[in-house]
Amino acid sequence: MSRIQRAVAKAEREGLLAWTERETAARRGPLHEAPPAAQVSRSDEPDWRQADAAPAHETTGAVNALSPLFVAATHPTSAAAEQYRLLRTRLEGRERGRRTQLMLVTSPGPGDGKTTTSANLALTMAQDFNHNVVLVEADMRRPTLATLCGVGRDRGLVDVLMGGAALEDVLVQLPEQNLFVLPAGPMTNRATELLGSSMMSRLVDTLRSRFSRIVVDSPPVTLADTHVLARMADGILIVVRAGVTSRPALEHALEGVERERIAGLVLNDVDLSVGAYPGAYAWAAGA
Repeated sequence: MSRIQRAVAKAEREGLLAWTERETAARRGPLHEAPPAAQVSRSDEPDWRQADAAPAHETTGAVNALSPLFVAATHPTSAAAEQYRLLRTRLEGRERGRRTQLMLVTSPGPGDGKTTTSANLALTMAQDFNHNVVLVEADMRRPTLATLCGVGRDRGLVDVLMGGAALEDVLVQLPEQNLFVLPAGPMTNRATELLGSSMMSRLVDTLRSRFSRIVVDSPPVTLADTHVLARMADGILIVVRAGVTSRPALEHALEGVERERIAGLVLNDVDLSVGAYPGAYAWAAGA
């Protein structure tokens, strides 16, 4: 049994994964073997409908207020921020001489917490003086990362891939942080085509040459966009939400990506501590 399997089993025993009776009946045996679980952590995904209704910032490159879900920046001494640092440490510890430069963060479905995990993981990596990090918003259908980071949404990755902007025009550095953000830009129905283009391949090569770590917030694994991005990734982190993500959905997510690319599993929305900061509790498992 792999560490991911043991982490899932432990979460089930402790009541952190609330499978329904229908889901229990639908189980098809144990999860497939996968590399060690990195960490189990909690954060809430911003409501994409609310984020989409927010007014676009007037100038790309401007940074407004960060969301309180961005705990690694807004509450760096909190227990939740410490768990994201633990996640970073575990991911780095399992590299064993083979650096995972591009980490793709995805989930079985929307609302599991992948965007919050992406942002906090990227910032904790950037807080390590050995790394300069870029956080890429590659979910072009439901972009919420820019709002969480307080970054303008009027231009971004979409514009670069369509030839309407240079990378330098849309990259934003968060104040007082060694973290750059590449927002998605305007929503598009050509996401799969753009992410699978030669322009995207060249952009990834450019990012690899400029940044020691690249964290990509991708769509859920149910979309073709994620499978296009997965081919470019060195590691894939799968975020599930306790009591919400079904076991069949998790099994499907694990089956849908190359096993050797799975870096770990993050269990989100776990509340085990009294008085912790709302919206960012954490629970570690597996190691």
